[in-house]
Amino acid sequence: MPEYQPRKTLCDDISADVLIIGAGYTGIAAAKKWRDICPHDRIAIIDASVSGENNSGRNSGFLLEVSLANDADAEQINRMKECNLLIEKAAQKIFNEVKDSVIDCQIHRAGTFRAAASELGKKSLRDYENFLKKSGLEYDRLNKDQLHEKLGTNYYSEGLYNPHCYLAQPAALIRSLIDKLPKSIDLYENTPALSIKQDKKSWLIITPKASIRSKKIVIANNAFCAKLGFVRSYISPIYTYAAITEPLQENELFTVGTETNWGILPAHRLGSTLRLTIDGRLMIRSLYDYGYERNNVDASTHLKQSLKLRFPQLTNINFESVWGGTTGFTYNGGPIWGEIENNIHISAGCNGGGIVKGTLFGELLAMSANQLKVPEIKKLFGSASRMPPEPFRKIGFKLISMIESKRAKTEI
Repeated sequence: MPEYQPRKTLCDDISADVLIIGAGYTGIAAAKKWRDICPHDRIAIIDASVSGENNSGRNSGFLLEVSLANDADAEQINRMKECNLLIEKAAQKIFNEVKDSVIDCQIHRAGTFRAAASELGKKSLRDYENFLKKSGLEYDRLNKDQLHEKLGTNYYSEGLYNPHCYLAQPAALIRSLIDKLPKSIDLYENTPALSIKQDKKSWLIITPKASIRSKKIVIANNAFCAKLGFVRSYISPIYTYAAITEPLQENELFTVGTETNWGILPAHRLGSTLRLTIDGRLMIRSLYDYGYERNNVDASTHLKQSLKLRFPQLTNINFESVWGGTTGFTYNGGPIWGEIENNIHISAGCNGGGIVKGTLFGELLAMSANQLKVPEIKKLFGSASRMPPEPFRKIGFKLISMIESKRAKTEI
């Protein structure tokens, strides 16, 4: 990637018609759509970090055109088809916006594999296959030998492939989308929102060096919305970890299958995600922690073990980078979306599907906030249910995670 020059930090008090908190996929989509609707409004975005270094650049780079496996419901196929149509259009829109970008996002419609190594994983695959079949979506079933031929691993016993997914370099993707922001939209990086309070007919947002007075607010910082005092009973931050190898040698690449750009999503929700990137690197994402981030040394040890199990032929695996990131986890997987207080609108809790669903929800949130008709998000995608209070929430997560991790050990 080219060197990135961070946007300026907010150092002087400003006013805005709408302030968007979070410059990820949701926030950027909301800002662009808002400008389309209200071209004369002053739109400001703040982000606590730097583009590409925040969670939007730390994911695995899957842009799914259909519902996540955990969301898929073959018994409500008409609803799912409507969801899929919205998701597909959002994915296509992202692709069209960045395909000619000066920043190479490495974005290709490569499809995605789902692979199972256990009986539990196989059951999840059958459920997802049933959803794909009833939805009329194209897919291929793959046995162990076929997976080995394409991906170079004997680890999985069966799998599915469907073409309804783009693969991209996520940090490049979010930077490309930000690069295409209209000049009339102000973006301030390294500018976290510390507090929000009502002040007469507007909202006052405090940042480390300045304040912002805004008529309306869009909260698009996903898991971190709870730190601002919103929806604490509905969302929790979950930490997950990833690593990417150095470029594989030519003789090593020869052993990892005939496909040169692939991604594997786990059959089980706690399983490992893998990718072989266009520039010949293996990436793995695995592990979940509640409420804290483990150190990279511990994460690296586990990730290397998981990768070696899948590719024992690679005798010298060296990670070039290891990192952690957060996702907004809701109890039932439903999103938090809509107006939560007067002139405060929120989209959070994509539960791991943030690039496409985040983009879709951001656009629709901007439309809803300006009284335009939008699809019924809660009817189509559900809504987050209330979580137990602490410490029961933490205990419950650890207990369920421990049980599921034991049941799905082979998938992790």
